[in-house]
Amino acid sequence: MRKAEGPTIIDVARACGVAASTVSRAFSHPGRVNAATAERIKQTAAEMGYRPNPIAKALPSGRTLMLALVVPDVTNPFFSEMVRGAERHAAAAGYTLVLADTEESPETETTHLDRLSHIVDGIVIGTPRLPDANLAAFADRFPLVLVNRESGSVPCIVIDTPGGMIQAAEHLASLGHRKVAYLSGPRASWADRSRWRALQTAGRRLGITMTRLGPFAPTVAGGTAAAETVVVDGASAVIAFNDLLAIGTMRRLLARGLRIPGDVSVLGCDDVFGADFCHPALTTLAAPVQNAGRLAVDLLLGILGHTAARGSRSRVALPTHLVVRDSTGVPG
Repeated sequence: MRKAEGPTIIDVARACGVAASTVSRAFSHPGRVNAATAERIKQTAAEMGYRPNPIAKALPSGRTLMLALVVPDVTNPFFSEMVRGAERHAAAAGYTLVLADTEESPETETTHLDRLSHIVDGIVIGTPRLPDANLAAFADRFPLVLVNRESGSVPCIVIDTPGGMIQAAEHLASLGHRKVAYLSGPRASWADRSRWRALQTAGRRLGITMTRLGPFAPTVAGGTAAAETVVVDGASAVIAFNDLLAIGTMRRLLARGLRIPGDVSVLGCDDVFGADFCHPALTTLAAPVQNAGRLAVDLLLGILGHTAARGSRSRVALPTHLVVRDSTGVPG
């Protein structure tokens, strides 16, 4: 009895009266099979509903035509946009994109990279949490591109949120704020450290006292704890690691009876879907996240196509810009 998954390569071979190896070559190396025979095999396979196994097809060619995207939180709208950009570009190039969620765990990130390296042609990691030494070791084993992280000579796409933090600080200074709190994100986040350094520099130049609170989970729920520390700190404005944390902070502050922006101005980062739907609408840094996903896949395909040497330094920087809405204003 034929298995439920459909016809096999052996079924196609029997129907065509050829060896299974001939069917395999007709799909993987058609030039090594008589043209008429190859056409007859492909037509028969199509009529039977046979689909070549991409892993089996890769055995002679060394390619699976699959790429992987590894992200720390697939539920975060920031990464949803990255996935969309990466998947569309991969599909246009004839590749299937495999998605893996590390749930903010460096250990899980390592596990995914180890397993995926055996079944995909290359991997993109969105905002990796691993140390530089680990990333360098993985880059020596397979084509690897990072998004929102610089690490030695590993190719990367970097979103300039540190530059955006300077814009944010200048915006708050222009409104009259002199004490600003930064609600920090995950401890292992390279972007978080880069943003804090930029804010410290901007604060000194602008005469703003900058305090760093946290770390907090970069989620709406994480904003509850963040809001309590904001009240204790007494800052007149806060800049959050991302929009989800900012939105959660606003909700809690409003629930405590504070006015936004009258008592506390709140500024986020990423301009995710929904940032303009919350009340008040969130002032935030807009990041070209979908484009970052597309460019990361493009860089990876370049490495696979040998148009760039593996391990050579390749860095693309994408700008951010401030979107001013209703959550920031003059101090009350």
